[in-house]
Amino acid sequence: MRVLFPASEVEPYSKTGGLADVAASLPLALARRGHEVRVVTPRYRSVALPGAPLPGRRFTLEFPFGPVEVSTVEAHPHERLTQVFLDVPALYDRPALYGERGDYPDNARRFATLAVGALTEAQAAGFDPDVVHAHDWQTGLTPLALRRAFAGVFPRARSVFTIHNLAYQGGFRKDALPELGIPWSDFTPGGVEYWDHLSMLKAGIVFADAVTTVSPTYAREITSPGGGMGLDGVLRAARGGVTGVLNGVDVEAWNPATDVSLPERFSAADVAGRAVCRARLLDEVGLSAPGPGMPLVGLIGRMVAQKGADLAQAALPAFLERGLAVVVLGSGEPAIEQAWRRLEARFPGRCAVRTTFDVGLSHRIEAGADFFLMPSRFEPCGLNQLYSLRYGCVPIVHGVGGLLDTVADVATGEGTGLVFRGATVEAVQGALVRALALFRDRAAYAAVQRRGMGRDVSWDRSALAYERLYEGLGQGPARPAPPVQGSP
Repeated sequence: MRVLFPASEVEPYSKTGGLADVAASLPLALARRGHEVRVVTPRYRSVALPGAPLPGRRFTLEFPFGPVEVSTVEAHPHERLTQVFLDVPALYDRPALYGERGDYPDNARRFATLAVGALTEAQAAGFDPDVVHAHDWQTGLTPLALRRAFAGVFPRARSVFTIHNLAYQGGFRKDALPELGIPWSDFTPGGVEYWDHLSMLKAGIVFADAVTTVSPTYAREITSPGGGMGLDGVLRAARGGVTGVLNGVDVEAWNPATDVSLPERFSAADVAGRAVCRARLLDEVGLSAPGPGMPLVGLIGRMVAQKGADLAQAALPAFLERGLAVVVLGSGEPAIEQAWRRLEARFPGRCAVRTTFDVGLSHRIEAGADFFLMPSRFEPCGLNQLYSLRYGCVPIVHGVGGLLDTVADVATGEGTGLVFRGATVEAVQGALVRALALFRDRAAYAAVQRRGMGRDVSWDRSALAYERLYEGLGQGPARPAPPVQGSP
């Protein structure tokens, strides 16, 4: 099959979250399975292509707000995988991907350009897709454009829309419709209208042939009134419902047996190298060794309420007083960052906080920490708990979304980590008490480590699931576009 893959961020070129990892790893996994994949993404200021980028095409997108001149460059990480970068400096040559201290005011134009530009570039390249797989609100207009302006260009193509985080819905004032060329006839409750605004996320849901998200449990959560953030009814009405497909990880980049970021390599068969990684990590971040029988706990991620960073910060002091040590890597809301800084000052040698972006340190935390704490209030899938499993760093997670799908509690007898219920400080502390008991039973702890490291967290399983989904879309007639219903 031929798969067109528009995405607003692709690791290692651009990244704010898990979407970037998916947009890098899933296309590669599909290419290795014999499919021809074309990823289309903006050429942000942060994009640094290795070597001399290959020139692509030039074309003009005609929008009511004015013509957009696009040139492209390409990379070819695999013989069946092409990465195309839309080079529009006026829209993408900026310090941040989506905004600084708030969103960029022209984000509707920026990502309409990506959504339509991906289809236009494919047409210019002679790439006739069987499937157009769009992601999150930034490419939510792609399924709409495929059913409207490009229906005659790609009549065979089916569309898949994947929601990576329902909290980000791409809402804009309705006066953006005419400047983007979206007819008022689509501004209806059955179209792109959401509380008298344009919702690009809703456009993707309504116009796609299939809607997916990144874990089975999250799929159930977002189709319920409690977790649907106002869109549960729209999601329940999606063709075929919402399919949850777990993300995987890049098992070449995240392999403790070959990881060049680590001071010592190790594997599930021989974890002795973890002791070296632990000692070196403590030195690197300036921590003393934890007290007798006490673990080193790692946290990596955005310091925001969704990730439960405030819960962890409030839960830890009682354990730091007893000799536990914690290393934190991440940045986010200023108030939460400041709270972590105060905790670091209160417990020197026990708490280390790093608010920089440091990929190498993230690998070393996974390799050196005894537990990884992930108390997210909600979590579509999560990747760090998967890295933790692979590196023998026992995860402690809130039982929501993909965390519940990927970590089995030790109480089952076949557990790979600790799962707690309830987004409260008390629930986090209860999980930490259980973690201390597990850590002191060295045989039980080692068994949990081995089971986690034996889990298949690769993209192969996920790529096969998407392949089957794509194949299913090829059966039967194409889905008609939602009917024209007149102007509001």
